[in-house]
Amino acid sequence: MTKQNLELSLEQREELLSVLKNRFEKNMNRHDGIEWISVQAKLEANTEKLWSLNEMEKTEGEPDVVGYDKEKDEYIFNDCSAESPKGRRSVCYDREALESRKKHKPENSALDMATAMGIELLTEEQYREMQKLGNFDLKTSSWVQTPDNIRKLGGALFCDCRYDTVFVYHNGADSYYAARGFRGSLRV
Repeated sequence: MTKQNLELSLEQREELLSVLKNRFEKNMNRHDGIEWISVQAKLEANTEKLWSLNEMEKTEGEPDVVGYDKEKDEYIFNDCSAESPKGRRSVCYDREALESRKKHKPENSALDMATAMGIELLTEEQYREMQKLGNFDLKTSSWVQTPDNIRKLGGALFCDCRYDTVFVYHNGADSYYAARGFRGSLRV
């Protein structure tokens, strides 16, 4: 992708910033002690990150600030949609899994989509932390980063929340379901 492809128009930036600010203000429990003015300044200085956030928004991820890394001076955005983002469901885990399917291939893989969007899949730990901020994936599930030893054996991990508990499951990396997508994270 060229740099030009990763830039939003002024109108798109203003619209996205407005959406993000409104979501930020409605969900203060997700980012206690963080002020929007500081987040906005970081976003305006990092237009490529704004592009990635727009991609998260377009696929119905509803990104919001969930933390701040003091050491790196970065704000952490996660997909905070109630269910796994609609625009990122019915995908297998990665390119290798996609290519291994002989029939009924999904259109894409979670890792390929995340890379194209400039985001990362949540880790199991990040997924568990996010569940402390609200109720997520009560009807859907989300692929999470899978350790190499599991992936080498053909598997991949996904999580959901049922009965007030986060569950971690495994499946063949080439599987895909209408109710399984992925949640992403972006540092700005």
